Amino acid sequence: MTIIIINPNSTASMTDAMLAQACRSAPDLKFEGWTSHDGPAAIQGTADGEAARAPLLRLIEKASHQGADGIIIGCFDDTALEDAAELSACPVIGIGQASYHYAALRNWRFSVVTTLSVSTPIIRHNIERQGLGHLISSVRASEIPVLELETNTDYAGTIVAKEAKRAEQDDGVSAIILGCAGMVEVIETVRKELSIVVIDPVECAAACMRWMRRRA
Repeated sequence: MTIIIINPNSTASMTDAMLAQACRSAPDLKFEGWTSHDGPAAIQGTADGEAARAPLLRLIEKASHQGADGIIIGCFDDTALEDAAELSACPVIGIGQASYHYAALRNWRFSVVTTLSVSTPIIRHNIERQGLGHLISSVRASEIPVLELETNTDYAGTIVAKEAKRAEQDDGVSAIILGCAGMVEVIETVRKELSIVVIDPVECAAACMRWMRRRA
């Protein structure tokens, strides 16, 4: 069973980081990582999401035609998720979608800690659209740009962890979801600082694909 992780942005190192995390999370599955080289370098807000849409959907079609058993959209905004699902013959899930539903299945109230403020309306809209608005406490921006998660990882991890700690203290939640694919680089830093569950969306997406395989 081959699962294709498609990164809608053009930063190949982020694709590699997601691929490594998925392989660690579900070592019994076969994953491939594809980078959308015609997409923006990072997806930060609506304009970047729209720029990423068309090249991402071309890769969705390619993966489906090549016989992929599943596709993961490797952007927390779940870029073009509904259109991708319509195009593909195999299951398509977004990493944001997977993390929200994982929290919902545990009946956990949660907050999201993401990168920039420009992304918070998109994330909140996605949660509401999936019928999970009653479980969200807040969507918080750490104000760390996406690419800085890779280029200045130690600093970025410290800032993200501080914002997650504020959410733990103030939001009355059972879990924190890290709201960016690039946060696979800082997940362990954040987990060390919190006493509640910290959810990595890439891990959740890989686990969802494992569950689908067992019931195929």
